[in-house]
Amino acid sequence: MRIAFRRLLIVAMLIAAVVATPRCATARNTTAAMWLSIAHPGLGEWYLKGWGNFGDKCPQNKFWLGFIPIYGWPGYLQVKSAIDAKHGRTNDNLTN
Repeated sequence: MRIAFRRLLIVAMLIAAVVATPRCATARNTTAAMWLSIAHPGLGEWYLKGWGNFGDKCPQNKFWLGFIPIYGWPGYLQVKSAIDAKHGRTNDNLTN
């Protein structure tokens, strides 16, 4: 009986974790987008837009400026991109 109860409790906790995962308007996981943006600026926003065409869906400023050391990765732009992705924002604005 205890084993069955523990298994049921584990399954319930896993279901609750999946349901509570933050998602944006396109039903994509914003936590995953945040981690992609930490890997390289702009990837999280591109993921939120549904990947697709690089020129249309990837934020060009964040992506290309992400190659500049200290400013891009690791640095300000990496943090800015991760925060935007976590909040479901897909803009290419570098200041706000």
